[in-house]
Amino acid sequence: MPNKTVTPEAAAALIHDGDTVTTSGFVGIGVPETLLKAVGARFRDQGGPRDLTLLFAAGQGDGRDRGLNHLAPPGLLARVVGGHWGLIPKIGRLAAEGALQAYNLPQGVISQLYRDIAAGKPGTLSRVGLETFVDPRKGGGKLNAATVDDLVRLIEIDGEEVLFYRALPIDVALLRGSTADTAGNVTMENEALTIDNLAQAMAAKNSGGVVIVQVEQVVARGSLNPREVEIPGALVDAVVLAAPGDHMQTFATAYAPAFTGRYRTPSEDTGTLPLDARKVIARRAAFELPVNGVVNLGIGMPEGVAAVAGEERLLSHLTLTAEPGVIGGQPASGLDFGAAVNTDAVIAQNQQFDFYDGGGLDIAILGMAEVDAQGSVNVSKFGPRLAGAGGFINISQNARRVVFAGTFASVGLDVRVADGRVDIRTEGRVQKFVAAVEHVTFFGPRAARLGQPVLFVTERAVFRLRPDGLELIEIAPGVDLGRDVLDRMAFRPVIEDVAEMDARIFADAPMGLDVDLLALDLDTRIALDPEARRLFINLEKLRIRNGGDVARIVARVEAVCGPLDHPVDAIVNYDGTVIYPEIEDAYAAAVAELQRRFYRSTTRYSASAFMRLKLGKVFGRSQAAHIFESAADARRFLEGPR
Repeated sequence: MPNKTVTPEAAAALIHDGDTVTTSGFVGIGVPETLLKAVGARFRDQGGPRDLTLLFAAGQGDGRDRGLNHLAPPGLLARVVGGHWGLIPKIGRLAAEGALQAYNLPQGVISQLYRDIAAGKPGTLSRVGLETFVDPRKGGGKLNAATVDDLVRLIEIDGEEVLFYRALPIDVALLRGSTADTAGNVTMENEALTIDNLAQAMAAKNSGGVVIVQVEQVVARGSLNPREVEIPGALVDAVVLAAPGDHMQTFATAYAPAFTGRYRTPSEDTGTLPLDARKVIARRAAFELPVNGVVNLGIGMPEGVAAVAGEERLLSHLTLTAEPGVIGGQPASGLDFGAAVNTDAVIAQNQQFDFYDGGGLDIAILGMAEVDAQGSVNVSKFGPRLAGAGGFINISQNARRVVFAGTFASVGLDVRVADGRVDIRTEGRVQKFVAAVEHVTFFGPRAARLGQPVLFVTERAVFRLRPDGLELIEIAPGVDLGRDVLDRMAFRPVIEDVAEMDARIFADAPMGLDVDLLALDLDTRIALDPEARRLFINLEKLRIRNGGDVARIVARVEAVCGPLDHPVDAIVNYDGTVIYPEIEDAYAAAVAELQRRFYRSTTRYSASAFMRLKLGKVFGRSQAAHIFESAADARRFLEGPR
């Protein structure tokens, strides 16, 4: 068998005019930098290859010159089909100018499309993208007037709408690994991710194309453990040794053993964020984290949630994930994004999106750039600037719960957090809460129709999505409702009862979120006075968010009341309690069952008139609801004639 090692120039010569080329990478991870440079250099020197179609799933670049930016000379590309454009501004400018055909399709769909191309299927069927800018009724993912071909079709199967994404045969795959033998077998032991390399290689090979892989070193045939081979040599046509400096583990890190899983880092290395607007947002979002749940954190503002979870000793009670295939551990940020330390597993990107699309995420915490009155979100396109959706559409449409996190305004915003208050020293020049978003990356009415819980968290206010639009539910201390919130929105949100955001969010000390979320204090919150035969249940400022929270309350009441041979009078404090709308019915049913088994009577109190009204609606459905304004009123009721 011949040695498959070739020079970068020889590899670039395998690409012909008009070919469809796919590339590996996620931000700066797994990007075949030497190969991309060689293709760009050949075009500049020889005028070819020309008019290529570029197909890629994740963004591959540093926002300036590296990665796919090497393919930006005009004429080299005729069509680009990509998942995320924000890191390739040079190609983005060509798209904005109409110099090439440009599509933005969901990252996860493109990732899965590789697998379907390899299997010889005509395309990929998915619900992902319905009612967003990818839907043919809203543009079909086309980014400019030069883009005319339809790659996405709306069809109906058994009465249900789905999108059909057309397969594109692949002529060339430019991939990356760590070590290759002379026969082309490739391992990835030094890579932070495996991404879609195997699926892309199979797709190109079964399309009659060629597979070229950049590696750090070449060894003799038979030297590699077959269990470690990620791309079999039967799929590989050429191997190229990376030029010095072109094979960094990420675009920020030359090599970190912890990113490969070879070593684990001490948990104390999570770091502490300064108390600023970003930390306020991350802290408030962290209140939504599900105990023992599976979580996706987006790039940018949501990255701070991982640091907050570390500070609050919650990381061991969560499974953080990232879309390129990371499961568990702590995701990295910036140009390291996509890598992670202390992971449980790293799987293929297409498999991760299978898990996401099927509803595997308990919560996704994502960024937001524009939000409108319907709760729709834009993160993908702003005038001539193309950011692209990346995995945002897959993740936001299919997570069981979504939190959009970001500052209330942008560009020039100066916020100080001190003395338990938010001080807006300079207001942002760009308004985020707009009448209608420019590009629909997330369609609020669809989420509301399907009953998906959605929150919008900023440093000064929190909103909830309802069928009739956004509802303002919390405001930060120090913030003026009219001046700082309502006057700076292009629409008026629903306002019924606005609570103040938890004071702990604005203090330097840890919040004790582990106690809240793990219900570590239920022993003190739920206690019995045996002489008076009264059960005191203190739910003050507790968030009852899901079935797990309800089950923990029920278990504590059972532990206290189960051994008794007589019923008790229950007094329940609901001051500042938050019962999420989606759990109200289950909570009411659980309370009714406790009342049947253990209670002679139940009185409830809350200083909030709105909360008393809500409790009346929740409990009035199936049981007598004695609801008072204060603990004293509740006790007087018990002590009076009945």
